[in-house]
Amino acid sequence: MKLLTGLLSAIALSLPPSVSLAENLKVKITGDLATVTVKHNGKDVIIRRNQNQNNTVPAAYAKTSRPCPPFCIQPAQLAPGVETIGELEVLDYLKRMSGGDDSILVIDSRTPDWVKRGTIPGSINIPWTTLNVSRSDPFTVIDTLEKKFNVKTLEGLYDFSAAKTLVLFCNGMWCGQSPNNISSLLKIGYPADKIKWYRGGMQDWSTLGLTTVTPE
Repeated sequence: MKLLTGLLSAIALSLPPSVSLAENLKVKITGDLATVTVKHNGKDVIIRRNQNQNNTVPAAYAKTSRPCPPFCIQPAQLAPGVETIGELEVLDYLKRMSGGDDSILVIDSRTPDWVKRGTIPGSINIPWTTLNVSRSDPFTVIDTLEKKFNVKTLEGLYDFSAAKTLVLFCNGMWCGQSPNNISSLLKIGYPADKIKWYRGGMQDWSTLGLTTVTPE
């Protein structure tokens, strides 16, 4: 019996922490998926659901009513060709990114004051004001397109043939920050099929108790 116990302990110690952790989780993401490990600022972050079954939604996302405008309910389909996705699809994109797929970028469209409260691991912050020409400037927009989204520019024309697939989110179905980013991208010709919208955003992410990170 002691030999068997020792053998099991040795096996457990030899397993990656994420494997042994996943086996012990009572609140999983799906029946077959307990955790997802992603890269955030070069470090591994394990995304899982909060294991406290008495956990409640953070106060920042507990409000049911905000002035509209600007905090109006967004439609389920934001624009023709732009796919609306949920948490499992976001996790899949994050996993592919962390696995080395550099054709994908997950973007937190919120202003930095919101990002400080927590964001989705693996995402980068590109505030809606960066791509909005009325709040930014053409040079900043072009710089973001070229350096972040892999868009080529030649004599004032955009080449989107190698542009990245963008997954954008903000605070949720009442938030206009990611819709604003998406609108700005569509206006300059960014292919709609390369834009994905996580409508639920941080509101739904937090409601499900999924892991968040704060800026270092």
